[in-house]
Amino acid sequence: MNDAGLVRLISCSFIYHKKQSLTEHSNIGLRRRSKTPGVMITQYVVNLPEGKTTPDFKSKPAPITINEGKLAVFKALVTGDPKPEVSWRRAKGLILDKEKFQSKYDKSTGEYILEVKTDTYKCHAVNEYGKAVCTTTLTVIEGKIYLSSTNPADFRKLLKKSKVERADGESDEKFWDAMLNADRKDYERICSEFGVTDLHLILKKLEEKKKERAQNKCKLHLTHSSLYTYENILIKAETCNLMEYPNIPKANLMFNPFFFSVSSVDFVIKIQETKVKEGEDALFECVLTHPLPKITWKGKGSTLEDGEKYSTTVSDHKLVHRLLIKDCQQLDKGIYSAVAGITSCSAWLVVEAESNLAGGKKIARKTTLAGGSRIDLDKVAKEQQIKYRQEMEKILASVKAKHEGGQPKEKMTITTGGGDSKISEITEPDKNAGAIKDKADAAKASAQPVGRKGKTKSKNAKGDGTVSKLDISGFHPEALNDFTEPVIIKVGHNAIFKLHFVGYKPIKIKWYREGEELHDDTNTKIEKSESHSRLLLSRCQRKDTGEIKIKLKNEHGFTEAVSQLIVLDKPTSPLGPAEATESSAACIEFRWRPPKDDGGSPVINYIMERQQVGRNTCKKIGEIPGVPCYRDTDVDRGRKYCYRIRALTAEGMSEVMETDEMQAGTLAFPGPPAPPKVVGAFSDCINLSWASPSNTGGSRILGYILEKRKKGSNLWTVVNAMDELIKEKKYAVKDVVAGMEYEFRVTAINLSGPGESSNPSEFVFARDPKMRPKFTSNKMKTFVVVRAGNSVRITVNFEASPRPEVMWLKDNVPVTKRVTISNSDGSSQLLIPTSERSDSGIYSILVKNLVGQETFSTEVRVTDDPKPPGPVELEENVPGTVTVTWEPSPDEKRDDRLHYTVSKLDSTKRTWATVADRLFNNKFTVCNIMHGREYHFRVYAKNDMGISAPSESPTWGTEKKKGFVINVPSRRDCDLRCAPTFIVPLKLHTAPKGYECYMSCAVKGNPAPRITWYRNHISLNTNTNYYISNTCGVCSMLILRVGPKDMGEYTITAENSLGRAECTTVLSVRGETETLLQLTLKGWWKMKIINCRFFSLSPLQSEETESTSVLYEQHLIER
Repeated sequence: MNDAGLVRLISCSFIYHKKQSLTEHSNIGLRRRSKTPGVMITQYVVNLPEGKTTPDFKSKPAPITINEGKLAVFKALVTGDPKPEVSWRRAKGLILDKEKFQSKYDKSTGEYILEVKTDTYKCHAVNEYGKAVCTTTLTVIEGKIYLSSTNPADFRKLLKKSKVERADGESDEKFWDAMLNADRKDYERICSEFGVTDLHLILKKLEEKKKERAQNKCKLHLTHSSLYTYENILIKAETCNLMEYPNIPKANLMFNPFFFSVSSVDFVIKIQETKVKEGEDALFECVLTHPLPKITWKGKGSTLEDGEKYSTTVSDHKLVHRLLIKDCQQLDKGIYSAVAGITSCSAWLVVEAESNLAGGKKIARKTTLAGGSRIDLDKVAKEQQIKYRQEMEKILASVKAKHEGGQPKEKMTITTGGGDSKISEITEPDKNAGAIKDKADAAKASAQPVGRKGKTKSKNAKGDGTVSKLDISGFHPEALNDFTEPVIIKVGHNAIFKLHFVGYKPIKIKWYREGEELHDDTNTKIEKSESHSRLLLSRCQRKDTGEIKIKLKNEHGFTEAVSQLIVLDKPTSPLGPAEATESSAACIEFRWRPPKDDGGSPVINYIMERQQVGRNTCKKIGEIPGVPCYRDTDVDRGRKYCYRIRALTAEGMSEVMETDEMQAGTLAFPGPPAPPKVVGAFSDCINLSWASPSNTGGSRILGYILEKRKKGSNLWTVVNAMDELIKEKKYAVKDVVAGMEYEFRVTAINLSGPGESSNPSEFVFARDPKMRPKFTSNKMKTFVVVRAGNSVRITVNFEASPRPEVMWLKDNVPVTKRVTISNSDGSSQLLIPTSERSDSGIYSILVKNLVGQETFSTEVRVTDDPKPPGPVELEENVPGTVTVTWEPSPDEKRDDRLHYTVSKLDSTKRTWATVADRLFNNKFTVCNIMHGREYHFRVYAKNDMGISAPSESPTWGTEKKKGFVINVPSRRDCDLRCAPTFIVPLKLHTAPKGYECYMSCAVKGNPAPRITWYRNHISLNTNTNYYISNTCGVCSMLILRVGPKDMGEYTITAENSLGRAECTTVLSVRGETETLLQLTLKGWWKMKIINCRFFSLSPLQSEETESTSVLYEQHLIER
C-alpha cells in the first residue's frame, strides 16, 4: 500500500482545553477499567473533588477495514469534568510529517480532522485528574481486482466505481459518510447543512447504501473461511467434514478463499425482548440455520466487543450464539441486534429501576434470560445440525453423481437454504413432491383459520394467541403456499393433502373433514412423521366436498391449517314442476328451477326437447343459455306439448326433467276496456286514462289503440300508429284544434289480435280550463325601500284562465305615465326608471278574468339618508338625571318612519353607549348620572335607508353640583340570646321486656345549650349502652333491649350561660312487678326552669304561675 491510502479520522464532540499539560503524569496514579470495554483509565489523585471526574470514553472508536481510497470515519464520545483534552497517536511512528498527516479544523462543524496511514491508533483524553486511553485499528485492503473477462468496457465500469458518487450535486463522500453514521433524528440537520433538498430521494438511496455496506462487511468477515471447489461447485470445508465423504477425490478439491455466499443463513430462533432490574445480567440467545464461527452483535447502533461489559459466546456446533450484558444500568436499555451475514434480528432490553435497596446491602447479581424462561436451544440446534448434515450429504451426493456420470461440467454454486424446496432444486426431482401438484390425481389445499384462506390459526399454552417457532408447531412457508390453494378433483379420483411442519416433539397430528376426525379405513389413509403428514382420500365422491383441516398439538400449544376439497361431478336434474307464465295461440312460455346441485360447476346451457301429445317422436329444440325459462313460439293453436330439459355443465349432462302437458291457446280476443276518462283538457292537449279490460282473452295485453272523433262526425281517427301500441293506460292527445269538441274510445290488443272497442268517452272541448287568478310567487315583498334616484321594479307572477286583464294602481289611483307596465301570459312588471320622493306610496295590482279577480299591494318608500337633528340642549330636572332635548330633523315631516337614537360618553370610559333608540319625539331623560364626571351626548336621525350624522351636546358635569344630605337612621341591634327552654317535653314510656325504647324531646336556646341525660340522678352521657344524639335541638336517646335495670326516672338537662332547664319522665317495664316511685318533691311531677323562668303545677292548682308554651304531662303513681 502506498501513501495514496490515506484516510481521515473525524473526532466528534471533542473540545481541546489544554495542550499536553499532564502528559508527565501518564505513568503515575491509580489504574482502573472503564465500563466501556477496552478503555484504560489512569487516575492521578486518590480522592476526587466533589463533582469532578476523570476522563472516560462513553463510546470508543470501532476498528474499520476498508478498501484503498475509501473514507474511514472514527467516532468517539468522551466525558469528564473538567472537559478533557483529546489527542491522537500512532503505534508505528509519530504524526509529524505535515505532508502525510495534515491536521485541520472545520469552523462550520467544530470538528478536528486528521489524515493518517493504515496503522493502530490511540486516542488519549486527559484532564487534571486523570486520563483515559483507547486503541483502534485501521486496515486498508489493497485494490486488487479479480476479472472474469477482458472486455475494456468492464474496466471502465470498475474505474467508475472508485469515483465519488454524485446525484445532481446533492451527495458526496463526506455527506454519505455522515448520513450512514448518524441517527435518524439527525438526517434533516445533515441534509440542511449540505444543502440537500430532496430528503425523500436521499432516504431511499441511504437504505440501498446501508444494505450494500452490510453485504460488504459480511463478505469481508467471511473472507477467511475455508471454501473448496469441486467440479466447479463451491463447498465450505468448515461446515462439513470431508473425511466423512471418502468417495470424493481430495485432489480435485481446490481452495477458493474469496468466494462464499451467506444469503441462505437465517435465524431458527431469534433473540427475544428481555426485562431486567438494575444490577442484573441480561442474556440474548439465537439459533442459526447454518453454522457460523462468529456473528456481529450491536447495541443501540454500535458494534459490541468482548470485555468487562459484554461477553459473546458460541456453541461447539456454531449454531447457538449468546450475548451476555453484565451489570445492566438505565444507560444500557435500548435495541440490541444480532447480525448473521445479511440477515439480522433485533429485540429490546428493558432495564427497570430497583425499588428494594435491601437496606444498602449488596444483592447477589442474577442473570435474566430473554423471553423470561429457559428454552432448550441445544435441542433445537441439534435438530438443525442433523438437518444441515442431511443437506450437505445431498449436495455431495449430487456432486458425486455428476462426477461419475460424466455429464458436461458447468460453473454453478450450491447454496443450502432453510427449507426443502431449495434442496430439491439441486437434487433429483422428488416423486412425492410432484404428486401434490397434479391437478388430476392430487390435491392443492389452502391453509386458513376457520375458513380464512392463506392463514393458519395458532395458540400457545398460555392462551395469548402468539405464534413462535420456539414452542409452537409451525409450517414451512413454501409447503403452506402449496396448501393454500383449494383442491379440485373429479369424482372417483384421489385427493392428496401433504404439509411439512416444525416443532417440539412429540407432536400429535389429527386430520378433520367438516369437523369430524378422520381415521384410516378403506378410502382414507393417513401418514405421519416427525416433519410432515400426508392424507390420501381414495375414490372421492361429490358428498366428500367440504373443509379439510390438519391440527398439530404439542405440550406448548397447537396450530391448525384449513383447506377445501371440491369434488366435481355432473349436475342433478333441473327442479320442477314447470310453471307456465303465458299460453296463447302463438306461443307457450314457461319456467323451472335450476338443479339443486350443480356438481361444482356452473350451468352453461339447458338442452331442450319437445314432444307433442299423441306422438311418439321428440323434436330437439337445442341448447339455450343457462337461464331457467323458455318461450316456444313454434306451436299450433290448441295443441298440447311436453318438454324434456337437461342441465349442461363442464363436467357433463344431468338427468332429464319432464314437464307436465302444456296447451297452446286458441284465438281469444280481449274484451272492451272501460270508456276513457278526461284527466285534463287544454287548448293544445287533452289528457286521457282508462282501465284494463276485465277479459284479457287468456293471454297478456300487448298494448292499446286510441281513436278520436269530432262532434257531429261519423269518422273515427286513430291517434297512435298500429306499430306503436300504447303500453300504458294513459295518453296525452296533442293533435287537437283549440275550441273543437272531441270524444275518444280505446281498443285492447293481445296475442290473438285486437279486441272490441270501448264505449266512447264524454265530449270534451280542447280549451284551457277556467281558473280564478292566483299569485304563484311566495317571494313577493309587501314593503320596498328605494334610495331616491334609483329605479323601482316590482314583478308579480300569476296563473289565470282565460287570460286576465291586469291593472296597476297607486294609492287606489291609476299610475301615471312615468310608470312603465309590462304584461305577459303569467306575469306583470311595474318599472319606475328614476324614482323620486313623491313616488312613495302603496302600489296595487288587480288581475281579473271571467272567473274572478285577485289583488296584491306593495308599499314603496323612496327616501334618502336623513339629515341630522338640530341643536341639542341638556337640563337637569331631577338630581342624578339629565334631560336631553333637540330640534327635529328637516326630514321628519316627509318621513313618518324617521326616528332618533341617543348615545352617551362617560369621562371614565372610552366608548359611546346607546342609551335610547327608536325615539319618535325630541326629548329623552338619561338616568344614573354620577356627580363629578363629565358626559357627552349625541343624537342621530335614522330611517329605513340609513343614519344621519350626529348632533353633539355640550359637556355636562363641569360644575360641581350641590350635594344632598341623607339622614340614615341608626341601626338598633337585636339581642337574640335566650335561656334554654323545652318546647317538646319527654313523654312517659312503658316498654315490653327485651324491646327497644326511644325517648325524644325538643329544646331551644341561644347560645346552644349543653345536653345531659340522667337515670335516677346518674349521668348516662358516657354509658355505651345508651345511644344519645342531638340534632338541631332535637335530643333523643335509644335503649336497644329494655330490662328491669332500665326502670326508673329519666331526666334531661339543658344548660347555657343564660340559664338551665330540665325535663323528667318515667320508664316502666311491662311484665315486671310494678315499683312505686316516690317523688321527693312533695308527690307531684314537676318541671322547672331556673333563673329567668319558673312554674309548677300541683294536684290542687291548675293555674300556671307564669305564662309559658311548655307542653307537659303529669302522671301520678299510687303509693
